[in-house]
Amino acid sequence: MELFISTLEQGLIFSIVALGIYLTFKVLKFSDLSVDGTFPLGAAITALCLMKGMNPFISCIIAFFTGALAGLVTGVLNVKLKISELLSGILVMMGLYSINLRIMSKSNVPLFGKETIFSKTDYSIIILLIIVLVIKLALDLFMKTKLGFILTATGDNEQMVTLLGVNKDSIKLLGLMLSNGLIAFSGAIMAQYQGFSDVNMGTGTMVMGLAAVVMGETIFKKVSIIKATTMTIIGSMLYKAAISIALKMGLPATDLKLITALIVILALSLNGKSFGFKNKKLVTLGGKAIAKNTKSIQDI
Repeated sequence: MELFISTLEQGLIFSIVALGIYLTFKVLKFSDLSVDGTFPLGAAITALCLMKGMNPFISCIIAFFTGALAGLVTGVLNVKLKISELLSGILVMMGLYSINLRIMSKSNVPLFGKETIFSKTDYSIIILLIIVLVIKLALDLFMKTKLGFILTATGDNEQMVTLLGVNKDSIKLLGLMLSNGLIAFSGAIMAQYQGFSDVNMGTGTMVMGLAAVVMGETIFKKVSIIKATTMTIIGSMLYKAAISIALKMGLPATDLKLITALIVILALSLNGKSFGFKNKKLVTLGGKAIAKNTKSIQDI
């Protein structure tokens, strides 16, 4: 039972990361690799705040806005300096490694004895359930707004969004800021949950989050009543459960990255299609370029 509860708690924390990755890879169709630096950035910020005696909930909020700032930098490199998506993310990830070390002053900061969001309760899972539920509902509501539809439309067809008179670059920046803010927020919660912040705790975060998103989509893609955010959350918990089972079977922890890669490969093969990116083609009718995919635009 203890293993089940622990797996569920870690799955809930990681589901926030998966929701952030869902926004960039699935909604915005942006391959953001800065995730591996943003996650420990949130942990580093909350460690610094807690060491100074700050309220643990406020430290999480500060981590969110700091992560959003990192996402903004990634977006500016891409849309303003015209650096490719992959390289923009890699550059920010590399820069954040040094920044995280600067924030913590060392590679590992223990938080034992410090007040955290879990200090006043023995039921951490209840706090995590409330946090994840609030984030999920807020994200669902946001995606139903005009701005949310435009964000989806930008990922589907940038040209059509431009024809509507919307600045697609600003929408990209917004999506990246929201995504990286959520990921840093998750890093802040994880640091308080495990009792320490480590500069290397973000290694492989992007791939693990991608695995969670793909697993959720693969299993529930034909169930129309389940929202994409719910699929992502369930996929995160299934991913953590798969890892726990693998460790329980005696596989060494050094094989976790290999297991993650195999899970992604299996999920993608079962999904029957490439993940995330769609061709943004235009068809010409009467001398005018008309977007081929206008499903998201019709709802605006």
